[in-house]
Amino acid sequence: MNIENSVALITGAGRGLGCALVEAILTKSPRRVYVAARNPEQLQDLIYRYGDVIVPVVMDITHPAEVQAVANMARDVNLLINNAGVFSEGKILEAQETLIRRDMEVNYFGTLNVIRAFLPILESHPGGAIVNILSISALANVPSIGSYSASKAASQSLTQSIRSHLSKKFISVHGVFPGPVDTDMTSRMNIPKADPLEVAHAILAGIEHGDEDIFPDGMSRQGGVSWRSNPKVLERQLAAT
Repeated sequence: MNIENSVALITGAGRGLGCALVEAILTKSPRRVYVAARNPEQLQDLIYRYGDVIVPVVMDITHPAEVQAVANMARDVNLLINNAGVFSEGKILEAQETLIRRDMEVNYFGTLNVIRAFLPILESHPGGAIVNILSISALANVPSIGSYSASKAASQSLTQSIRSHLSKKFISVHGVFPGPVDTDMTSRMNIPKADPLEVAHAILAGIEHGDEDIFPDGMSRQGGVSWRSNPKVLERQLAAT
């Protein structure tokens, strides 16, 4: 997909990788970028810096009515980037059930809500794309973040499911599998982390190249090699982290 002159919507755009994706995509000369967040205050800096090129929208992806209201307004979108998500730490047999359910509600069901609402719009603009920001832990569980990994694995399965269906409608579907990225979400993790802006640019390059599976940083690229050659190797590698 050629991102130049596209109309994008990026969820979870107010901070972290979402904010970096906004900055990166604006270097590609899109026609318009809808930036979505639950908290409108998170969007103020983007509005101040980029003005009329971006359109701020308030949207909680776990509320279908809110998602549909945005879809009813943003009817020119042809690039949907599902970045919004939550992250909980802990082994899945010990984690609080409320956190386990929250991970799945946001990372899986929330993503599905957005795709369903925007699908008629994307169908009316052939050649568009859906991009789901997943995690390398979607391909093999990281036990220290077991619930998060499980929710991203569910979203990976969702990504595969809709790819088969939408290829007939000329809508490309991309799964993105980053390793740890240096954002607020991973601030408590004492491990090497990728620069969010570099990751964002690599994601966009993968979209333009037509890559269905995008590994946008060094750690995830290494993991991708292991996964393609032998998924059990990646499982053992991530279990040891």
